[in-house]
Amino acid sequence: MLHESFHDRDGHLWVDGVRLDSLADAVDTPAYVYSAARVRANVERIQAAFAPLGAALHYSLKANAALALVRLLAEVGLGMDAVSAGEIYRAQQAGVDPARIVFAGVGKTRDELHYALDAGVGWFNVESADELRLLDHLAGEQNRRAMVALRLNPGIQAQTHRHIATGHFGAKFGLPPDTVAALLAARDQYPHLDIAGLHVHIGSQLGSVAETVEAVRQAQALAAPYPDLRTLNLGGGFPVRYTEADDYPSLNAFADALAPLLRGWQVKIEPGRAIVADAGLLLVTVLYVKEQGGARFVITDGSMTELLRPALYEAVHPVVPVRMSDDAARPSIVVGPVCESADVLNRDAALPPLAAGDRLAVLVAGAYGMVMASNYNQRPRPPEVLVEGAQWRIIRRRETWDDLLRLEVE
Repeated sequence: MLHESFHDRDGHLWVDGVRLDSLADAVDTPAYVYSAARVRANVERIQAAFAPLGAALHYSLKANAALALVRLLAEVGLGMDAVSAGEIYRAQQAGVDPARIVFAGVGKTRDELHYALDAGVGWFNVESADELRLLDHLAGEQNRRAMVALRLNPGIQAQTHRHIATGHFGAKFGLPPDTVAALLAARDQYPHLDIAGLHVHIGSQLGSVAETVEAVRQAQALAAPYPDLRTLNLGGGFPVRYTEADDYPSLNAFADALAPLLRGWQVKIEPGRAIVADAGLLLVTVLYVKEQGGARFVITDGSMTELLRPALYEAVHPVVPVRMSDDAARPSIVVGPVCESADVLNRDAALPPLAAGDRLAVLVAGAYGMVMASNYNQRPRPPEVLVEGAQWRIIRRRETWDDLLRLEVE
């Protein structure tokens, strides 16, 4: 999935004005590489699509929390969606005004809620009656008043992978409609909270606009008796194409369907993947190539410890050579060195003949890549590189073996 920022020029793969094989020589592999231009372009595309709704954008930090990217997004006017106190802290370190942070998450601890209240976080998306009571108690102790949106679970099975469907009753997320109705009717029992909105997020990589529309209609029906309750947080989940075969509704399809419903509402959306996914790639080097069981295995220095999505979600990321070739491509299984059969980056990549030392790019890897990376098999996590035009800089250095031992106590 090449585009304006990731493109072929003279037989080489470039990220904006930087040739990837030269970058690989400088920083070694595996390494994450991001295009600042593509991030900005994706923000502009989302803003344009949802402009008729006047939607406030809050970037979902869980997609990619690199400080340099968070700063970039804050500079172009986005608020932040955090699902832990650690994400709130990270956003603050990037210069984000806490009043522009929404704190979500199904299992916020007492300490996290206390920290968020003390920091002055703008909104809390509350996911249980017990959490609501605890938040009210803590806000009273701190003599504060917190803005709250109740997260509705509308009982909708989104058309997406089972691991990222969040709006059905078998999921841990949100509150069923009857509970939301009861809590809204008892708002005066929470004197330190301003329950002024509803939050509804039914999953990621959403395959149907109609399901989102139905979820919004349910939320609006619950809010109808309360004229002061006119803030609706739609979450994110807008789909990204990982391969040419992917067929998803466009951003405009979602925005056009929702606009007639949301006139007069204050709307928040929380995109993450849609901003950073196709703005990043994982750069890897071929270690070995071998034939086995009628298949060609391309063994690289990149693995599930850098990019977990294929193992966790059966996700497909395109893999392309950094130096283009006119040689005939053939099906290849691209794998890493981790001692797990699940350590596969792509099970059916069409690749030309390869040899040790050749570089490959795993595309559409800017979301849920580095944030899910681990040190399994005692593998140091990779560096992250940000490309700005023809310039690049390391925004997170490669870990060392000493880093892996640093926190252990004898």
